[in-house]
Amino acid sequence: MRKLKRLLLRLLLFTLLILVVIVAFKTLTFNSKQIETEPYQAALVPEDVVSHLQSAIKIPTISNSNQTDSSAFNNFNTFLESTFPLVDSILDHKIINDFSHVYFWKGKDETLDPILLIAHLDVVPVEKESRKAWKQAPYSGDLVDGFIWGRGALDDKLNVVGILESAELLLEQQYLPTRSIYFAFGHDEEIGGKNGAVAIANYFSKQNIHFSYVLDEGSVIVEDALKGLETPAALIGISEKGYVSLDLKVKLEEGGHSSMPPSVTAIGTLGGAIANLEADPFPAKIEGPVGTMLDFLGPEMSFPYNCIFANRWLFGGILESQLSASTASNAMIRTTTAPTILSAGIKDNVLPSEARGTINFRIIPGDTPESVMERVKSVIDNENVIVSFTDKDFAQAPGKLAPTDGFGFNVLSTTIKELFPETTVAPSLVIAATDARHYESCSDAIYRFMPVQLKKEDLSMIHGINEKIGLSSYHKLIQFYIRLIQNSTR
Repeated sequence: MRKLKRLLLRLLLFTLLILVVIVAFKTLTFNSKQIETEPYQAALVPEDVVSHLQSAIKIPTISNSNQTDSSAFNNFNTFLESTFPLVDSILDHKIINDFSHVYFWKGKDETLDPILLIAHLDVVPVEKESRKAWKQAPYSGDLVDGFIWGRGALDDKLNVVGILESAELLLEQQYLPTRSIYFAFGHDEEIGGKNGAVAIANYFSKQNIHFSYVLDEGSVIVEDALKGLETPAALIGISEKGYVSLDLKVKLEEGGHSSMPPSVTAIGTLGGAIANLEADPFPAKIEGPVGTMLDFLGPEMSFPYNCIFANRWLFGGILESQLSASTASNAMIRTTTAPTILSAGIKDNVLPSEARGTINFRIIPGDTPESVMERVKSVIDNENVIVSFTDKDFAQAPGKLAPTDGFGFNVLSTTIKELFPETTVAPSLVIAATDARHYESCSDAIYRFMPVQLKKEDLSMIHGINEKIGLSSYHKLIQFYIRLIQNSTR
């Protein structure tokens, strides 16, 4: 018996030694994927660029699902023509569906696939209840405390105006790109992009135009992104989550008086279904674009985090727990479940016979709207709850994965490192929907990145209260686009 115990102990120690060797080897060979560049000394941008963004914010190009304020979008058309005269006169300019814009800057070598920079003109509305919480009026464009305030300062007029500022400044210098460039600005991204980006993408497809890469809004440079990473993380979105909303409907034969409630009520049944969904979230998956992100970030992290990231096969549970602790990182590793609309009842002493709820799901690669539907039905497991698509036509599968070893990713990484040398560049999964998804027929390399450095708590300003951009951040955004165009088209 003692010999057997000694043998088992030796076997255990040997196994642990092998495990330690494997972990150490994987950690030591977990090599950096960062591009080596020299910091780039960007030229100063003119002071009037600030007033241009302020003017853009003052035009309330709000997207509502039921109507379009044509006067505001017509005013924005006029603003673009008057503010960027060289762009308007030298570049070919096409207006699609009255308010969306396509600009073409012809390059010297037409055998090269062009690049496409996109953004959107529209903004989300501001809730009446939240207006008092704004420190500056949401459509004022005020310059206060070194920040430009208002809707569009982050989402997404700063990119529209910033891209055109970069083109205008390069045209002043008589810059002639080798590779052709397109700019495309949709006017209805916030409500799905049907009349903007979809129509523009169809136009490109009919012209048989294929892009070397496409760049849209999306991920940003995040400070303190993960524990163990001392540098800001410059995250380039190589895919985006899909989108689907499901309606839950409970309809009983009768309601009744609240003084004699039955054991099963419509509201109680609906509430139970939603509680089951929240108690049983979709499983986490540390793979695909998230796995690739960790491969880029991990080698730059301090011990023991670099060891954990290098050995996800062993420490996957620890990593999943860490990522699940933050709402932002949790959204990257699983399909999320968000109850957003509830309706039932007409009076406090009347039991409703019907209750409805809408649940929004943001879908990670590997899941689909259909698989979400099937899992929801399985988790609820109640024949009294009818599950249906809210709008099947609006449902969207996750975006295709863009390569991390091609021209587009390399030129983006290089430009980021030149303008933001202290950052760590990594691919990522964008958790929100963008116009970029509509251009998949036009390019295999679609990226989502906005050259703005933010703290994690600042991300709530997007679609939130007190949206603003710092002056230095906006200047650097313009410098970034100038350098990106130069690096892409020389």
